[in-house]
Amino acid sequence: MNTSLSKSTSQMLRKVPEITLFFWVIKILATTVGETAADFLNVNLHLGLTGTSVAIGAVLLSFLTIQLRSHKYIPSIYWVTVVLLSVFGTLITDNLVDNLGVSLEMCTAIFSAGLVATFVGWYASEKTLSIHSIYTTRRELFYWSAILFTFALGTAAGDLAAEGLQLGYGVSVLVFAALIAATTFAHYVLKFNAIAAFWIAYILTRPLGASSGDLLAQPLVAGGLGLGNVVTSSLFLMTILALVSYLSIAQKKPLALQE
Repeated sequence: MNTSLSKSTSQMLRKVPEITLFFWVIKILATTVGETAADFLNVNLHLGLTGTSVAIGAVLLSFLTIQLRSHKYIPSIYWVTVVLLSVFGTLITDNLVDNLGVSLEMCTAIFSAGLVATFVGWYASEKTLSIHSIYTTRRELFYWSAILFTFALGTAAGDLAAEGLQLGYGVSVLVFAALIAATTFAHYVLKFNAIAAFWIAYILTRPLGASSGDLLAQPLVAGGLGLGNVVTSSLFLMTILALVSYLSIAQKKPLALQE
């Protein structure tokens, strides 16, 4: 085996976190923040959808560039990028619906098609969709493209379920949580394909997070719990910060022991 390729592969593998309970907890928290933070910047700070989209897009581009140029998995950079993608994905959907008048049904169909196209292009090019095999920049770009589509799709699907189909935020949370539980059962008990199960669960955590964010933040008259965007975003961001800080410290401990 080529030594330089082996070394490069090892380095790139460390850019993507292991799929643990921490991964899924932070992912769901990040998706919730994506929903509430977008509303906070748009409504509470009066930036408007266009202003918020430009500001978040610029910050996202900066962190995504840092993430792509890094040679190892850095929890803070990786998860900030995920949170920013979550916010930006929400803004894409909100812009289409609120500014351009595109229906939630059409948005869901568009983002579903975009995600499928990304997966098809990824597999045609790399012959795998496994995140454990991301050891080239091209694979990482496919990875982040897929994540962006899952966030935009999840926002549209979550709003469609809660508002378009009038299920309400609470029922929507239960529906998406049940679908994730069913996917988990299918993988661990029925031996459903691990890669397919991962991406199905990853997609479903987005509408779960979006519905959870709306449930917590929206006023009582709208079917929410009335915590507001500021409180909800702050609570979830602080929790993400605590977990990412823990992961960063835990990642450095083995290096310190080796020294």
